[in-house]
Amino acid sequence: MLSLEQMNGQMASAAAGFWANEPPPACETEGPIMVLTADGKGVPMRREGPSQKHVRLKRGEKANRKRQACVGGVYTIEPFARTAEDVVHEWQRKTSVQERPRPQNKKLRAELTRLIDGQEINGKDRIFGWFAEQIQLRNPTHDKPIVCLMDGDRALWEKVKALIQTVGVPILCILDVFHVLEYLWSAAYCFHPEGSREAEAFVTDRLRRLLHGEVGYVIGGLRQMQTKHMLSRSKREQLSKVISYLSNNRAYMRYDVCLSQGYPIGSGVVEGACRHVVKDRMEGTGMRWCIAGAQAMLDLRAVYCNGDWQIFQKYRIKTDIRRLYPYRAQVRRLYRKTA
Repeated sequence: MLSLEQMNGQMASAAAGFWANEPPPACETEGPIMVLTADGKGVPMRREGPSQKHVRLKRGEKANRKRQACVGGVYTIEPFARTAEDVVHEWQRKTSVQERPRPQNKKLRAELTRLIDGQEINGKDRIFGWFAEQIQLRNPTHDKPIVCLMDGDRALWEKVKALIQTVGVPILCILDVFHVLEYLWSAAYCFHPEGSREAEAFVTDRLRRLLHGEVGYVIGGLRQMQTKHMLSRSKREQLSKVISYLSNNRAYMRYDVCLSQGYPIGSGVVEGACRHVVKDRMEGTGMRWCIAGAQAMLDLRAVYCNGDWQIFQKYRIKTDIRRLYPYRAQVRRLYRKTA
């Protein structure tokens, strides 16, 4: 009798063929803006090889090693133009959230770095190769503007640059505004107590400026404050990390352009995917995965979260029937002739 793990692996082996034969969404169901988004999420891995003698861990070293899965999402959406004040008021909950457009034909994938046909393939390469396929499939005439939303992971942005060269079309790269907000709070706590109104006012002012496109002024102001204020060593280092983050990602903070054109500025889709594709299923108490088992689960979770589970099962059953009974059609025709 097959174990659930073996059944999972066998079922997931049909996912690649299913995705390769999946038709593009109907044009009338697509939005005018195409969005790509990616992020990484760690999967707790099982120790490979013979068990080793327990040794005391070094400072900062974790007992359970994780392997990062690259999670990617592709969808289209209607434009949602708003002003910087609209975003600030919504963030402060001063105004009710407007009826915003929902992602259309959202597709998710998750890939681990692993051996394929004896060669190690990077999970990020797999996801961005899939992005290129989706652009050609869902935006063949390149009439839809393409927006790429991610956090500040340098490796991911390098993959975007390679993707632009591969597909030969411009892609507007945008840094997720919610990650920026976390860094702004970190800067605020260098000067004001946590939870104070002064800290909130500090963040609100910098967020408003960033949304107006005044990235250089925000960075310059933080540098001046770092020089003029007598900060402790730890807070100076904390503020330096914020300044470095904003400076390194300055080219990806064109929020004024996004707001005027109605483009999204938050990567909530992939953040949610990291949670319900990876975390909720694969980080339960005591769970440890081998690479093959983890990838099989990621494939099946992506199929399920894409809403394709029933279609996938029909495809898998039909494919298995053709594989197990290759002469079924000929036998049926022969039986009909002799009957």
